[in-house]
Amino acid sequence: QVQLVESGGGLVQAGGSLSIACAASGDTFSTYAMGWFRQAPGKEREFVAGISRSGRITSYGDSVKGRFTISRDNAKNTVYLQMNSLKPEDTAVYYCAARPFIHATNDHHFYDYWGQGTQVTVSS
Repeated sequence: QVQLVESGGGLVQAGGSLSIACAASGDTFSTYAMGWFRQAPGKEREFVAGISRSGRITSYGDSVKGRFTISRDNAKNTVYLQMNSLKPEDTAVYYCAARPFIHATNDHHFYDYWGQGTQVTVSS
């Protein structure tokens, strides 16, 4: 099992940047592909970004491509999400998730472990 704790959320103005992190503990972090998802009130959970367990392969949701960057540091058991050019529609609770496979997927049903989430609010 792996435990996930997100941090770094907050309030930022539109056009600004924010970086959030997800620290893992428990099982060997490098054996898990990781994903970031978000959920706004009244909306379904949305795929934001994914990263393979080696960190070499990344993927992004269409709404964040070119603005967000996912990365990981297996020595620190942490995955990051750098968010630039933020828009009000990026406002949501952001969750990290882990799956014990090589590659990430954009389907939240295929992740076994989830963090508690961190709120990101973008003001206009």
